[in-house]
Amino acid sequence: MQLEKILPKKGPSIEDVKKYIDKYKNEIIVIKCGGSVLLDSNLFDHFIQDISIIKKIGLSIIVIHGGGKNIKKKLDQNGIKTKFINGLRVTDINTIKLVDEALTELNNDITHKLIKNGCNARSITIKNKIIKVNPLSDELGYVGNPKIINCKTIKDILEKKVLPVISPMGIGEDEKIYNINADIAAGSIAKALNSRRLLLMTDVDGVLDKNKKLISELNSKDAIKMIKNGIIQGGMIPKINTCIDAVNNGVTAVGIIDGRRLHSILFELLSEKGAGTLIRQ
Repeated sequence: MQLEKILPKKGPSIEDVKKYIDKYKNEIIVIKCGGSVLLDSNLFDHFIQDISIIKKIGLSIIVIHGGGKNIKKKLDQNGIKTKFINGLRVTDINTIKLVDEALTELNNDITHKLIKNGCNARSITIKNKIIKVNPLSDELGYVGNPKIINCKTIKDILEKKVLPVISPMGIGEDEKIYNINADIAAGSIAKALNSRRLLLMTDVDGVLDKNKKLISELNSKDAIKMIKNGIIQGGMIPKINTCIDAVNNGVTAVGIIDGRRLHSILFELLSEKGAGTLIRQ
């Protein structure tokens, strides 16, 4: 493998990458993308390039995408106002159809761009019934929490050297479709597959301390303290809870990384310095 032809000039060094290829070669890596990466065409192109590179160097990866802003755009076009409860979108029968449309369009776009970049990828949407869910509450409507992950289907795809691109939608026992928070979907898939790494791409540097300085590594006990002390707050709380749940249930470590930073995925996985906050048990 000619790494110098595959790796970007401004990415991690070839020496670093060689070390980390061996580290991950028999492991599964789950990457959740969302936020600016899915909206900014330049960031999106770099994301596609980085994912393709990770696949080309022979690692097994799964991509799960969010799409909150894409959903909002679709709902706005149809004159539907959104209400949130604790950061989760209240989803009625009309909304869920448009959520599914928005996420399926985005899923197909990601998959096609990866294929165009020489990466063998497969779109996994609600039709594939990968995630079974329990409804979260009557108040939220068609919003679910993952109950069962169809690991066999995902592993079969990975064994064929294909990259699954998964939409965060699930099926309830009532056979109806439910929206799932993408971080929670990614965490559930990472746990079910005992993945070595889960990466959550965000629009912030990582986890910040009380002085707004980046914390490069954090254990779950300290993360819980930071939530109690109000240092971690707002939208970062559900992300951290997903991280804590993952590392306490079989995932070796979770990285919260800044998707706005060039090649952040590559630096986090394939270099000493990382690109955000690494959370361990």
